[in-house]
Amino acid sequence: MEKLVILGAGESGVGTAILAKQQGYDVFVSDMGTIKAKYKKKLDENGIRWEEGHHTEQEILCATEVVKSPGIPDTAPMVQALIRQGTPILAELEFAKRYSKGKTVCITGSNGKTTTTSLIYYIMRKWGVDVGLAGNIGRSYAMQVATEDHDWYVLEISSFQLDNMFDFRADVSVLMNITPDHLDRYEFNMQNYVDSKMRIIQNQTPKDTFVYWNEDEYIGNELRKRLDGYLPKPTPSSRPAFMGNPTLEPFSDKDIDPNSDFPLPGKHNQRNMMAARAAVRAAMAKMNLTMGQQCAYEEILERCLRDFPGVEHRLEKVVEKDGVLWINDSKATNVDACHVALEAMSRPVVLIVGGKDKGNDYESIKPLVRQKCCALVYLGADNEKLHTAFDSLGLPVADTHSMKECVEACRSLARQGDVVLLSPCCASFDLFKNMEDRGEQFKALAAE
Repeated sequence: MEKLVILGAGESGVGTAILAKQQGYDVFVSDMGTIKAKYKKKLDENGIRWEEGHHTEQEILCATEVVKSPGIPDTAPMVQALIRQGTPILAELEFAKRYSKGKTVCITGSNGKTTTTSLIYYIMRKWGVDVGLAGNIGRSYAMQVATEDHDWYVLEISSFQLDNMFDFRADVSVLMNITPDHLDRYEFNMQNYVDSKMRIIQNQTPKDTFVYWNEDEYIGNELRKRLDGYLPKPTPSSRPAFMGNPTLEPFSDKDIDPNSDFPLPGKHNQRNMMAARAAVRAAMAKMNLTMGQQCAYEEILERCLRDFPGVEHRLEKVVEKDGVLWINDSKATNVDACHVALEAMSRPVVLIVGGKDKGNDYESIKPLVRQKCCALVYLGADNEKLHTAFDSLGLPVADTHSMKECVEACRSLARQGDVVLLSPCCASFDLFKNMEDRGEQFKALAAE
């Protein structure tokens, strides 16, 4: 019997464990942290062995394969030991795809992927397609394959997940953009990060579709490099994969309809809309629809683009009080995401920025901060880099180390007609459990 070890007992790890048990593997789950009670219960109900607070080497190093949480870096000692002995290390999505009948629409990008993923899923649900939502969003892909395998899946995929996907092939792939992010995980080498994002097209054939923004700084050049035989360097726990040869479906800003009724603000959301439209049409082409069905689906598609409600924590309007609008953009975990949020603002901005820095370079955003912002509120355990980057702009500044302090500072700095925008440029793990926790605390305190 093959043994599968899962490192990390969160949503994806537990889903993988249950699917592996169903497929006849000897399964063991190990988490260096504390496993949530609801996940312990699921593991126990399925007769799956687990441990927390440590890794037992003799259990892990004898695995046939290992599925690791994407949040675990290759520098972790146990991962290093597995790499040294050559044990295959997979992503949840790679493992789950082996056992799924469903076709996939796979979305990645430094920014915009959650909105685009959610919009594609929204449209396909409205079409009446049997579709699941998974990846970095929704329920575990592996758990859905184990319990209710769908005809289609819409998957939001991070670079960390792509690093450990090798045989996986997307029927429709979408790459929104590539801007600096997570460079601390990629040896502060932008090419390494770009190579990970480009893995979204791996194993694709001309029968598959690749949707991308052709004005991106990197994507077009990377496609040309691969045609010329460029071989990217895999991350330590990864291995090379065939880069693919999909049918290309580019879109550009000149395609934006200025009279569009898409309800979300900003040019970046218009790009999200165009990517989603192209992706669902590519999926529709694979469904063997009659002409009548195609016309009906097109009508539903355009209606969905007019009434899509948006995504929580992404330019989410929280409350307007005393003439001040409070907006939660906690998903803006890199500089470019904050940039596009500021571009979408038409009122003076009190900007909340800060958190766990991932190797950010704030120079590109400083002209827009000077133009759009009336005050800055730093929110982090260590705000020294923010002071160095922005204090020279001469804007009023507040230094805060909790969300309560932050909201109080915003309240004192904001004037009637202003926007308070939480768009932090950074990860949340210095003060918060995750990005959602940061956004929920902001919303609760703003509403008070």
